[in-house]
Amino acid sequence: MSAQNDSSVADIEDGRLLFAGEWAFVSAAGSIDSLPPARGLEVAFAGRSNVGKSSLINALTGRKALARTSNTPGRTQELIFFGSSRPLVLVDLPGYGYAAAAKSKITAWTRLIHDYLRGRATLGRVYVLIDARHGLKTADDAILDALGKAAVSHQIVLTKCDQVSEAELAGRVEATEAALRKRPAAFPQLIATSSRTGAGIPQLRAAIARLLAERAR
Repeated sequence: MSAQNDSSVADIEDGRLLFAGEWAFVSAAGSIDSLPPARGLEVAFAGRSNVGKSSLINALTGRKALARTSNTPGRTQELIFFGSSRPLVLVDLPGYGYAAAAKSKITAWTRLIHDYLRGRATLGRVYVLIDARHGLKTADDAILDALGKAAVSHQIVLTKCDQVSEAELAGRVEATEAALRKRPAAFPQLIATSSRTGAGIPQLRAAIARLLAERAR
């Protein structure tokens, strides 16, 4: 399995320190006009409804309820911004695909996401979350296409990896990375995580810390 879960000890420590402080809700934006003032580096999390974006943000920050989690698809209806004393902002994007809402509302969320991806100068990377139990779906193609066209740095993060066997996970990683080879704008390797067990969380923190350090040079 070639998932990118092999960060160095120094990288892991840098990631731990980056996320060790207090994190708090900054703002919620339902339109481009209501986005908060840009500061530092923004890292966004995208994925199908109920893929585990909020749970992953809580695991990264070590907070149980920083981001609201729900079993109801489509619960996150705005861009939610979280910050700390560090020059890093985490952005929870509305889930795409199925959502318990009117089609007109879903269309508005989709437009908001795409406008944000195209126009936010401080957006450093988008992590596209994929449920390890299901792999890439047709609904993921639109966001990956948009990221490629907008030339936004992006990488796949597998979630809920504790809910599949090691053999299933290895097969899912191989299949996903094979699909990514057809998308040259995407990172060729993915990061496998579990918010429940903490697997892969130090490596994802390390990847974000490396990105912040690169931007500071």
